[in-house]
Amino acid sequence: MSNETNQDDIEDDAELEEGLKQKKLSGKKIIMIAVPILLLLAGGVGAYMFMGGDSSDVMLDENGEPMVAEEHSGEPTELLFYDIEPMLVNLTSAGGQASYLKLTVTLEVDQQSSIENLQLNLPRIIDNFQVYLRELRLEDINGSAGMFRLKEELLIRVNETIYPTRVNDVLFKEMLING
Repeated sequence: MSNETNQDDIEDDAELEEGLKQKKLSGKKIIMIAVPILLLLAGGVGAYMFMGGDSSDVMLDENGEPMVAEEHSGEPTELLFYDIEPMLVNLTSAGGQASYLKLTVTLEVDQQSSIENLQLNLPRIIDNFQVYLRELRLEDINGSAGMFRLKEELLIRVNETIYPTRVNDVLFKEMLING
């Protein structure tokens, strides 16, 4: 009898092992099928987002032309410029020689309300520009890369000053360096 019990136990163990092997294979098959499908879906969503999404959200006027984009305030956008008075600053110099920078900039905005906000905050804008410019050295603004960095830094400073209004670009009208 113990021989029969051992035989039954061996058969039960064999069936159990076979069942476990089948479960492992079915899990692997599921992963092998699901992962490529998920990758394809993710790639499709990424391509859709990269290509700009659905073009049906562009509104057309009565002539079939795309309408001018409007900001949240409902004010139409247009290209506007605001001139800032010329600034003359003393640059930081390692030697005893004085160096000066004369800078005249124009700020580009896209709404009339932005111009009004610039006028209200003009003293703060000039102060931020002056503080930054006085810390510059001649080496900082040499060449086109130096001018680009200066332009980007001024843009960051003006946008921080007048937030939530946004300046699109800082344009150099005049930049003279005496040093």
